[in-house]
Amino acid sequence: MTTTINPNHIGRKIARIRELRGMKQETLAEELGISQQSVSHLEQSEKIEDEKLESVAKILGVTKEAIENFSEEAVFNYFSNFYDNSTGQVYNNHCSFNPLEELKKSYEENKKLYERLVQAEKDKVAYLEQLLKKN
Repeated sequence: MTTTINPNHIGRKIARIRELRGMKQETLAEELGISQQSVSHLEQSEKIEDEKLESVAKILGVTKEAIENFSEEAVFNYFSNFYDNSTGQVYNNHCSFNPLEELKKSYEENKKLYERLVQAEKDKVAYLEQLLKKN
């Protein structure tokens, strides 16, 4: 089975910008006037209505277009070669962490969570089947 990752997944872009801003889902939810679960659902959505996207962008301090055009690669390129207009110097700031390792760690954590959720559902089904057999 092969799966492809949509590079234009708006929800993932919102999540990544929120994380880079150091904002929790709860904070974004509070600002939007919705539940944390709704923010989680929003971040899992490939597409979002323009009006909602505008609201999210405003809270994150970016434009709607910035979210739509967000690229992880562009962020790292921006920060790795920062030009200071006041001195005319170029600063080469190198990340103190490997972004690929961070993505891998995030994937592994999500995989473990998913496996626990699947096991919980299997346990529930087994329990319900057991109850049905008794009746």
